[in-house]
Amino acid sequence: MPGTVITVTSGKGGVGKTTTTTNVAVALALAGKRVVVVDADIGLRNLDLVMGLESRVIYDLVDVVEGRCELQQALVRDNRVESLHLLAAAQTRDKSDVGIQQMVSVCKALSQTADYVIIDSPAGIEHGFQSAIAPSDRVLIVTTADVSALRDADKVIYLLERDWKHQPGLVVNRYNAQLSRDGELRDIDDILDILSIDLLGVVPEHKSIVLATDRGQPIALNRRHYVSQAYHNMAQRVMGNNVPLMDFREPGFFNALARLFGR
Repeated sequence: MPGTVITVTSGKGGVGKTTTTTNVAVALALAGKRVVVVDADIGLRNLDLVMGLESRVIYDLVDVVEGRCELQQALVRDNRVESLHLLAAAQTRDKSDVGIQQMVSVCKALSQTADYVIIDSPAGIEHGFQSAIAPSDRVLIVTTADVSALRDADKVIYLLERDWKHQPGLVVNRYNAQLSRDGELRDIDDILDILSIDLLGVVPEHKSIVLATDRGQPIALNRRHYVSQAYHNMAQRVMGNNVPLMDFREPGFFNALARLFGR
């Protein structure tokens, strides 16, 4: 059976799409799955940086489709997780340099040996988005709780349902549970009412994710850090397992007391 191709996208840039792609891929690989991550953001590649593999990229996606190398030559293996590989985007080319059928062919070939092929789509709804969506079996929409991100996510969901017949899953990123409890930020129920799609996972806002991303050390590699559980939970749901949403209160003495007394 061929593997599953999953495209991670968003309407608005800067909502954490690449970070989500990386950490879900790491979590799947740590669960024993063979995973290839494809950077489809040609000309603005960042996935190699977030994964900490930038110094090892020799060939890229455009090299593959233009015949300068074989597909296997372009794959960079992550030495920290042996079943995880990266196919990087080109830095100096344009999104139009990879056509829809070329992307479909590459992902079809990758899916013959990988359990999951995860595509990091460019933000927006132009050519790069269409090429990233075309090969996908499933689509994940990443958004934050702010109004502009939700509006753009709603537009992308509409296009996915109308033009591509996809029912995407939702990832809410940088969720501030305290502001939500205080009534200053939309809560998860409000977001689901607005977007009307199934929730795959919620990632809490935490500085450790930002620091880990900047250092090329995905937080999902650190199972001891409580926020990494959000990504491992999402990976389990991708695999079809039913796991609850995590408790968004950071572990500590006072939070432990609050949980003990039901607060």
